[in-house]
Amino acid sequence: MATLPPKFDVTREEISRVVAAFYEMVRQHPGLGPVFAVHVEDWPAHEAKVADFWANAILYERSYDGNPLKVHREAGNVRPGMFDAWLALFEMTLERELTEDQAAAWSALAHKIGRSLRAGVVEQIKGPGGVPILR
Repeated sequence: MATLPPKFDVTREEISRVVAAFYEMVRQHPGLGPVFAVHVEDWPAHEAKVADFWANAILYERSYDGNPLKVHREAGNVRPGMFDAWLALFEMTLERELTEDQAAAWSALAHKIGRSLRAGVVEQIKGPGGVPILR
């Protein structure tokens, strides 16, 4: 069976490094830290699962078996406005940990996935008359 080439040039080790550095920053973030703290009890396991997600999305590995949309919808404390803060922190991490080309390619993918997740969360959060709450 033929394997697909990676979406861009990044290694599994670089993915793991980015994920670890990102979640180190998330834990310190005043808005995002408390949201994650409610759900994540085992940071190494969480980071491994997220690294598997990115390895699947970028390297086409078949190591991830989760459903990010379901997880974010069911969390109960994820709001659409949080995705901007998440993406800004992720971009900062990418710029610190990778080359400019790697960071740009991964950022574009993260924004695409982020738009999809945000839209899925917005669908679940409705105000009076079924109007989506965007913040």
